Amino acid sequence: MRQDILDDIRQDEAELIAIRRDIHRHPETRFEEVRTAALVADKLREWGIEVETGIGKTGVVGTLKGRLPLGHNEAPRAIGLRADMDALFIQEENSFAHASSVPGKMHACGHDGHTTMLLGAAKCLARNPDFAGTVHFIFQPAEEAGTGAAAMIADGLFDRFPMDSVWGMHNTPGMKLGEFATRPGPILAGADFWGVTFHGTGGHGGAAPHLATDATVVLGQFLMAVHTIIPRNLKPTEPAALSVGYVHGGTHGSPNVMPARIEVRGTARYFRPEAQAVIKRRLKELAETLAAATGCTAEFTYEALCPPTVNAPGKVPAANAAAAAVTGLATAGEFPMSTGGEDFAFMLQQKPGVFMRIGNGMNPDGSFHNVHTPLYDFNDEALVPGVAYWVSLVQQELGPDAAAAITEDAA
Repeated sequence: MRQDILDDIRQDEAELIAIRRDIHRHPETRFEEVRTAALVADKLREWGIEVETGIGKTGVVGTLKGRLPLGHNEAPRAIGLRADMDALFIQEENSFAHASSVPGKMHACGHDGHTTMLLGAAKCLARNPDFAGTVHFIFQPAEEAGTGAAAMIADGLFDRFPMDSVWGMHNTPGMKLGEFATRPGPILAGADFWGVTFHGTGGHGGAAPHLATDATVVLGQFLMAVHTIIPRNLKPTEPAALSVGYVHGGTHGSPNVMPARIEVRGTARYFRPEAQAVIKRRLKELAETLAAATGCTAEFTYEALCPPTVNAPGKVPAANAAAAAVTGLATAGEFPMSTGGEDFAFMLQQKPGVFMRIGNGMNPDGSFHNVHTPLYDFNDEALVPGVAYWVSLVQQELGPDAAAAITEDAA
């Protein structure tokens, strides 16, 4: 990447750190990103970028047109760059000055950094719009709920802001600071929620357990059976994950009372719809069969949140080249498939593009605090390389050396 562009980005570093820490200090969860969206919109307007708000409830889109002319007979081109804005329902345990000021909520996944990196790119490109075409800066709500991208799409994101491709980026703790990695095809899993409510009669656990149908028995059998689905109903080579994350039944103050109702909830991860169908079917069969065997009943629910995140192979070279221009390496690294989920997948179902990973670094001893933990914090030193990647990507796709024709991408 040209040194003058990096120097131009670095002049904003202090401001970007202040913005990132301000967002971190004031976390907002799913579809409540009112303050964050207002901050984003105000900054974009301050830098002369056209802004529309309230897209998908609290989403923001900024639009910037390049100043370079199109080539002869070249059709107008546009790309979308996306960052997520929402925080998580986690109590932060950090004690630094910019720690969360909102009890029970924190930016434990780095969306404060993602938002700030895209803002930094918007400011840099607004100063130097040396590209031909249009860039849409997409600031999305409710990624953690798995519903924000779909909400923006349903609100006409791609109709109101036509674009040829869409691009995302996420930080990765434990990956070397400022390095990049991605892969063609599937990179993240589909992510669903499932739940079962077991109903029995309940009863006195001391005096008359023999007169009750005991929902705790079916719960125990079901919890063990859940973990037979992946190894015994899917091929050994099928990447998938199935976990229990919530169990509730009875009352703490009355341990002698057998609960009449017990609820269990969990998550399912998969890369193929056929695997999703097997997991869903077997969860329901096991819940209902085991409940019937113990004289109980089962109510089964399954919520498909977001599909697998699949990069368009034809767009990966541009992403790799953009990353290489920042790092000076030959290409970006190869990121392994992960059973993490990401609702950017909905956008990639509509438009070709790439989801890139950027290193958030680690401690000298190799340790780090992972995302979704109470001691995590986005690394401010990743801001400049993250901004540089976005600016480099715009040059790859819309810059003076970019091909005039849109490459036909593989699905």
